[in-house]
Amino acid sequence: MATQSLVKYAWLSIAAALVTIILKLSAYFVTGSVGLLSDAVESFVNLAAAGFALFAIKLAEKPPDEEHMYGHSKIEYFSSIFEGILILIAALAIGWTAVDRIIHPRDIEQAMLGLIISTGASLVNLFVALKLLGIGKKHNSIIFEADAHHLLTDVWTSVGVIAGVFLVSVTHIQILDPAIAVIVAINIVVTGIVLMKRSAVGLMDSAISKEENDKIITYLKTFENKKVHYHAMRTRQSGMRKFVSLHVLVPGDWSVQKGHNLLEEMEKGIRGLIPRITVTTHLEPIDDPVSLEDGGIE
Repeated sequence: MATQSLVKYAWLSIAAALVTIILKLSAYFVTGSVGLLSDAVESFVNLAAAGFALFAIKLAEKPPDEEHMYGHSKIEYFSSIFEGILILIAALAIGWTAVDRIIHPRDIEQAMLGLIISTGASLVNLFVALKLLGIGKKHNSIIFEADAHHLLTDVWTSVGVIAGVFLVSVTHIQILDPAIAVIVAINIVVTGIVLMKRSAVGLMDSAISKEENDKIITYLKTFENKKVHYHAMRTRQSGMRKFVSLHVLVPGDWSVQKGHNLLEEMEKGIRGLIPRITVTTHLEPIDDPVSLEDGGIE
């Protein structure tokens, strides 16, 4: 079955970032709110992250070659780490601007117009975030899940900023605006750290999810009987691609063809259960004690 290209969704993320940058900068220039400026800065991070995600998706979808025989899917983790770094840089920039505005206060102008513009940008982000989150979960892509969670964080950030600007326009307490910007910066830092931590775990060849692992085990148990067993099953995940290997023990007097047919059936069944999975099996004679001694990674 051909793999659906996800490149078009990366372009969707880029388009959303460009639209929100224009809207949020407009809101900032109209109001002079540092909170709205902090919101706009995060959209620049979204644009840079979406651009790198586009590059990463194109590379991840390339077929294996002589130098990368297991494919290029791990580039997804580098993309997520890159996005995490950009998020931290944006948070520092927002924090610096907010502290300066606390020291040198400035009145917010045309608050309602700025709020309307910023709300429009938030709705764009919300729509795209939900779309990317669904794609990320469907295809198990950390690139799109990271991008979606970042956009959702951006939405909540915008909600906080909009609330802050509204409160300033009602109470005329100007310090509320930069104070909320500081809170926004802290929230962005947490998002960046979470993304980078998850990517680091992926680079360590973590196992596939428990749910998927249980599906495979339940399926393999349908083959087990007095003559057929399996052991040494190991799994790992590399971006959207998953890998599983196992040893299958059968009677030593089976023909090569009979054993091969069994393994083909097992591999086909596992591929039907889990999308984008590479299955490697090893046939062994069940009556040879040595077959039970090679279960370790060494």
